[in-house]
Amino acid sequence: MLKIVEIDHLTVKYPDVKALDEVSFSVNKGDFLGIIGPNGAGKSTLFASMLGLNTKYEGSIKFFGQDIRKSKDYLKQIGYVPQKPIFEKNFPATVKDIVHMSLRDESNKNKIDEVLQQLWIHELGNRRIGELSGGQQQRVFIAKALVNDPQILILDEPVTGIDQQSIELFYSILRELNSKQKITIIWSSHDLDAVNQLANHVACLNRTLFFHGVSDEFFENDELVKQYSEASMQEHMHHH
Repeated sequence: MLKIVEIDHLTVKYPDVKALDEVSFSVNKGDFLGIIGPNGAGKSTLFASMLGLNTKYEGSIKFFGQDIRKSKDYLKQIGYVPQKPIFEKNFPATVKDIVHMSLRDESNKNKIDEVLQQLWIHELGNRRIGELSGGQQQRVFIAKALVNDPQILILDEPVTGIDQQSIELFYSILRELNSKQKITIIWSSHDLDAVNQLANHVACLNRTLFFHGVSDEFFENDELVKQYSEASMQEHMHHH
């Protein structure tokens, strides 16, 4: 199997806390990795480090065999979908404008229509982004991430605040991208059922990595799931 992401002893320290502590895992080409963990577990810090937005870390991060400290070329192969951005109703950009912002090759403009069609939002192309529902907006952001044909899609809790019907559609789109287009997906989520259904690998993060492996191994092990749930509950109580 071709390893396309290798994270080795990744540690991120803030003055009063270690956000990540000696996290190591790898992702093979074609994998669908679900990253689960309570709020404050370090998922966003992990993504910020992988995307080169946080450079103050110990350990190493490699994409396609290349240390990301040495070259930023790998970013061309990544599509990133952040947690839901919020738009003003009157924000002047249309759906096509938003997707076009990401397009690197101007000669490939028909790609915009192609990804909008693929995500069932083609008829919304000239609508203002602020007029769309949360689920529609989220599909625009996937279109924006896909317009340059990335090899890897990174999604940070992408269904926060979206209605159930849109979530189901969103998940079926992810499944298709992974199985048909062979896009490697790294996705953080609080929805254990969805991770169980979609992901073939799971990384269970709570500042340290307490499980990384095949999904079935995690979900068929009651002890691990219980441990995870308890950690999440404690974190939740701690925050409140």
